[in-house]
This record gives sequence, C-alpha cells and structure tokens, in this order.
Amino acid sequence: MQPQLLESIAPRPFLKWAGGKTKLIPQYSHYFPQKFATYYEPFLGGGAIFFHLLPQRAVLLDINPELVNVYCCVRDRVDELIQKLQDHRDRHCQEYYYFIRACTCTAAVERAARMIYLNKTCFNGLYRENSKGQFNVPMGRYKNPAIFDPELLYAAAIALQNADIAVASFETVLEYANSKQDFVYFDPPYYPISSTSNFTAYNRHSFKPHDQIRLRDTVAELARRGVQVMVSNSDCPFIRDLYQDFYLHPILAARSINSNGNRRGKITELVITSYPVEAR
Repeated sequence: MQPQLLESIAPRPFLKWAGGKTKLIPQYSHYFPQKFATYYEPFLGGGAIFFHLLPQRAVLLDINPELVNVYCCVRDRVDELIQKLQDHRDRHCQEYYYFIRACTCTAAVERAARMIYLNKTCFNGLYRENSKGQFNVPMGRYKNPAIFDPELLYAAAIALQNADIAVASFETVLEYANSKQDFVYFDPPYYPISSTSNFTAYNRHSFKPHDQIRLRDTVAELARRGVQVMVSNSDCPFIRDLYQDFYLHPILAARSINSNGNRRGKITELVITSYPVEAR
C-alpha cells in the first residue's frame, strides 16, 4: 500500500449507494457530537459519515456480507483488489457484465472486486438481491464507467486501518457501546412515505415497521446508557411518533431515486439525536 497517496486525495465513499449521505453532510455537521472516543455505524452502506469524521477508532457493521467483505479487502488487501479491478475494467462490456453477475466467487478479493465492478456498472448503482440472495440489477447505460480510482481506494484503505468491520445486525452495537464516550450513527432503510417509495431492502432481508420499532428500542437503550446516538430517517408521522422522546431535527434533502424525473425534488427528512443540539 502507498500511504503517501492520502495526501493527494481525501478519503470518501468508493461505492455508489442508494441513500448515501455525502450531499447531506453540510447539514448533518451541525448535529454531530462535539466529542467522542469510538464511532459506531451499524448500517455501513457507502460509509459517507465515517469517511467524513475519520474517527480514531471505529466499529463498522452491516448485515450484508458482500459489502463487509469489500471493506475488509480494501482495508487489508487493497493492492490485490486493484489488480482484480483492472482486469474487470479492461474486459467490461454487456456480455462480460452479465457473465460476472451470474458468477459465484469464493475467494475474498475476487468477491470484493466483483461487487465493486457490478456496483459501478449496474443501473443507478443499486444493490438489490432476489430471494436467493443473488444480485439481480441490470447493467446501466454508461459509455465509459469509472469502475475504480486507485488513489481513492488507497485513501480509503488508510482511513479503515483503525476500524473493526463485521457482519452483524444493528442490535449488535449493544454489545459494545455503553458510555458517553461512544457515538452511534444509524442510517437504516427509511420508512416509506408513499406506496412508490416502498423500497426498504438492499438485500433479501426487508426492513419492516416492526424492525423500525426494534431500532427505536435499541436507540432508547443506548441513550439510557448515556451513549450519544444519531439516527436518519423519513420525516413522517410514524417516525415522529416512534421517536417522540428524542430530539427531532428536520432537514431538507433531495429525492433522487425515482424513474420519473418530475418526481425528484426537495423533501424533509429527520435527524434524530439522543442529545440536545446547541446553536453554533
């Protein structure tokens, strides 16, 4: 690995991810706690908040084993990963895309390279699995997709060196976080605010209303311990009622995942905190 490359590019998400928070960070920054020792992110996704905060210590969790494998390979085997990605880039075409989509890889680096390749060449960067756990998103219409950036992967690898990364459900954070020195950020699948926004799963396991309640109960237990907790979710009566005992902060966000361009625009979302946020 080449650590000097960190000076030329700041770490940031290297995957496309539905619901990614990169564009919302300017609004989120006001709500992050002033001080914490260990950062926890149980719905890792694209990792925008982790790469923004660059905590000294982090525990990153996700229920998607393919996603977790990607992060582990970026952290531990980035040179091998880049070599595999170069091969995918050189061979990319429609026939090759569907060949790789149908493949079953067993080696960790091959699995990671496959996921990054499909992520950067599939439709809208979506991650979707069928009931058998097979990736099933069609190829996107890109003339020259940027499949990977070596400098960005090196920067991400360095940022991840002090992170523990594991396949686990969000409730697993209860085994770790237990004091005001801990900061937990939850970015779950959002509660749908309409029948057309009812996409609440990026793998074979959907996220139902009772899972939202389980999440709220987890947040409540962490708050009881004094842990600093922040949650992102839809601004709707169900979520407002669920978190009525917490601090609710509406923010303005862009609706970008919609096949109809006329239905894309600004809507409010909620930032929920277990702590009061002072004016800054």
